[in-house]
Amino acid sequence: MTQRSGQISLGAFLYPAGHHIAAWRHPEAQADGGIDFRFYADLARAAEAAKFDLIFLADGAGTRGDNVDVLSRVAHSYQAQLEPLTLLSALSAVTERIGLVATASTSFNEPYHVARKFASLDHLSGGRAGWNVVTTGNEHEARNFNLDKHYAHADRYARAKEFVEVVTGLWNSWEDDAFVRDKERGIFYDRDKRHVLNHRGEHFKVQGPLSVSRTPQGHPVVVQAGSSEAGKELAARSGEVVFTAQQTLEEAVAFYADLKGRLARYGRTHDDLRVMPGVFPVVGASEAEAREKFEQLQALIDPVVGLSLLSTIAGGVDLSAYPLDGPIPDLPETNGTKSRQQLVIDLARRENLTIRQLYQRVAGARGHWQIVGTAEQIADELEERFRHYGADGYNIMAPFLPGGLHDFIAHVIPELRRRGLYRTEYTGTTLRDHLGLKRPAHPAAATAQSTQAAPVAQPA
Repeated sequence: MTQRSGQISLGAFLYPAGHHIAAWRHPEAQADGGIDFRFYADLARAAEAAKFDLIFLADGAGTRGDNVDVLSRVAHSYQAQLEPLTLLSALSAVTERIGLVATASTSFNEPYHVARKFASLDHLSGGRAGWNVVTTGNEHEARNFNLDKHYAHADRYARAKEFVEVVTGLWNSWEDDAFVRDKERGIFYDRDKRHVLNHRGEHFKVQGPLSVSRTPQGHPVVVQAGSSEAGKELAARSGEVVFTAQQTLEEAVAFYADLKGRLARYGRTHDDLRVMPGVFPVVGASEAEAREKFEQLQALIDPVVGLSLLSTIAGGVDLSAYPLDGPIPDLPETNGTKSRQQLVIDLARRENLTIRQLYQRVAGARGHWQIVGTAEQIADELEERFRHYGADGYNIMAPFLPGGLHDFIAHVIPELRRRGLYRTEYTGTTLRDHLGLKRPAHPAAATAQSTQAAPVAQPA
């Protein structure tokens, strides 16, 4: 297999207290970090000083179940955290270069709201905004938005496809130089450079135009999180960064080739999309120390919480009736996150794991790639997957915060730089610059350029 050269991209996935399900119980974790702006500001500045491409914030607009006993033990997860767009707007004022990516669901928002808010963030930050598109697989969130039951999986993705089309259409409401603001003539914008969307579709009716001018990046970077068949097709059509989860090198290489291979049908090239799987790294001065640090977190897992987490990842299937030390049963098809359900089933079957062993395996990374070892061992793994076209970069999921992120910055990043795999300085100012993504031309400008370039027909 041909091995690639170049450098990787890195995102800092900031999750309240850290990504391990028991992170908030770690003696060095800040348990109330989810509502502490200074906590996030310190993390964002540390990631920027280390030259990360972006910080990444997930979101959930509801609880993860009805069991109050479980919820009270894992309440740091989506139940005690700041709304991400509000938070990133504040973080844009205390950072200068790092990208700012937030999640917003296509199931529980309207396209105009999303287009307006992310365009505003792109202006506020000088071109550093990114929108993580999710359809949401949680039934409990649906009940907060006038629904008794969540949309079916296929319907969610059909809605998402149209949703993204409307948002990107609204982002093109104005050409780059539409706002002339000519005081002498009394003309604020050039009327010929205003484009009204007038969208009428199956799910949305949106007139437009957007009440925000075209942004520094042309439009915010579109990030997509989902690896099901429908998710991959949405990513190939409109995604610019894909946040995904694969357990093995072979799975990662296959996913990468599959996804990149779909781009051509939408008139896109390999360089138009970056694949950045999640990585949960536990760093130690020796492998034994790293294992000890990991086991310290594992010992904090409440079995009730671990089982509940596994049930959620497995598609909302109640596993409490099955023996903890027995095999995972055959699971019905989920209306939740299909790719993640299949991932944990495959993991359990491949390694012959019991239900208890399986929830212990996913308690840290929730199905993402987990690496426990020295900085050199972690760098080896990251390099191998990158060199063999299994990833373009990684979203780093610190086990607990702030210490887990600081460990990665202090030990792994210097090792990546020593190998020439990571930047020492930013070379641009926008998130697109960092990721190597081109700035999208306005459709009207692209059409005009094409017309000008077309040969003039000569009379016979």
